[in-house]
Amino acid sequence: MTVQTASSLGQRVRGRVVDRDDPAYDEARALYNAMIDKHPRLIAQCLDAADVAACVDYARETGLEVAVRGGGHNGPGLGSVDDGLVIDLTRMRGVRVDVEHGTVRVAAGCTTGDVDHATHAYGLAVPFGIVSTTGVGGLTLGGGIGYLSRQHGLTIDNLLEADVVLADGRLVTASPTSHADLFWGLRGGGGNFGVVTSFLFQAHPVGQVFAGPVFWGHEHTEQVMRAYREFLAQAPEELGSFVGIKRVPAVDPFPAEHHGDLACAVVSCFNGPADRGGEVMGRLLDALPEPMFDWMDEMPFPAVQQLFDPLIPPGLQWYWRGEYVHELTDAAIQEHVVQSRDMVGALSMVHLYPIDGAVHRVGPTETAWNERAARWAMVVVAVDADPALAPELSAWARRYWAAIHEHTQSGGYVNFMMGDGDEERLAASYGDNYARLVALKGKYDPANFFHVNQNVAARRAS
Repeated sequence: MTVQTASSLGQRVRGRVVDRDDPAYDEARALYNAMIDKHPRLIAQCLDAADVAACVDYARETGLEVAVRGGGHNGPGLGSVDDGLVIDLTRMRGVRVDVEHGTVRVAAGCTTGDVDHATHAYGLAVPFGIVSTTGVGGLTLGGGIGYLSRQHGLTIDNLLEADVVLADGRLVTASPTSHADLFWGLRGGGGNFGVVTSFLFQAHPVGQVFAGPVFWGHEHTEQVMRAYREFLAQAPEELGSFVGIKRVPAVDPFPAEHHGDLACAVVSCFNGPADRGGEVMGRLLDALPEPMFDWMDEMPFPAVQQLFDPLIPPGLQWYWRGEYVHELTDAAIQEHVVQSRDMVGALSMVHLYPIDGAVHRVGPTETAWNERAARWAMVVVAVDADPALAPELSAWARRYWAAIHEHTQSGGYVNFMMGDGDEERLAASYGDNYARLVALKGKYDPANFFHVNQNVAARRAS
């Protein structure tokens, strides 16, 4: 039965269709987060929009549940589905830069590193995240926070149009002048409305940057976080800088004497000359004790995007919880200090990413992303390579989140949600835009065909 099903879909698409009997099945179904294990019936490795449309039609005709996989970084594993069809976009990797207009066309299977490689040759970049292996599709549809956000906004604030395969198999272009309501929903509303097969982004001048991490011992965490809070409020928008608590990775080139030590880090990227960046960062460093190490230096922008890639390969155990933060109070900082002392996992971390500057110059109803008044997006991430630690990892992250929750907001960045109880927080995350998203879902996907996601129709259907 499985072979016949694969053969039937294989006759409709150019890409390879992998079923459970295929030698490549286990590799094809593997998820970035090894804490999650799913067994789809079919995995269609699409090559173009026509393949995607054929998969949507096939799933609708056969009643197969559908998941869409882009870069595959999704924390709760929403890029796969048990006993259903995975529409795998990872082989759709084309990038085309229009230097004259400063735009870039990106196929849906691209990682942010694919785009950085193509745009850097022309002194351009699109505001993405902080890890080059992150998929463009999921990052964008959820919002997109990164080093360039303070200067140039979220990823969705730089989206010009998108090609989308809808639940009925049609391919449409969503832009300010075509399916404008759908374009609104795609900018932060996740994968609720269809399969995006191509994005068109506005790029910005970015070349050499002054960037890297600065680490202090955990005993300085309260002082560092307070100084960072005051510093960032006055820092120029060319500086993207987040603060975090983590262990010093037990690998080179980190100093061996500090391997595994708890630390507080500020990781920054200044889009401008190194001397100017050094002057700006000096305002923070001069107010703090001597760091454990300071690795800020001039480098190409793609290099800073790749800094963390070797530390977080596919196949680790992940669990995370996210929140929006309007004010990083002294009480909140003290709670961070307390909760981080028993951090579980060699690669676990707590990060606060700034979402001020240009992000605040977009109105809360201009895109589906509603939270334009928050100052940070916080995420508590429990990570380790050992599967036996999975229960402890998730328990620690939940415990930390519960303790810090009283100091945060009622919603969080959807790309930092796991799905186990986060459904109740989804409406709060979208605020006044939630009802509009539900109505848009009813227009473009009334049967909730695309529901393996942070689903805006979940509350309506319950």
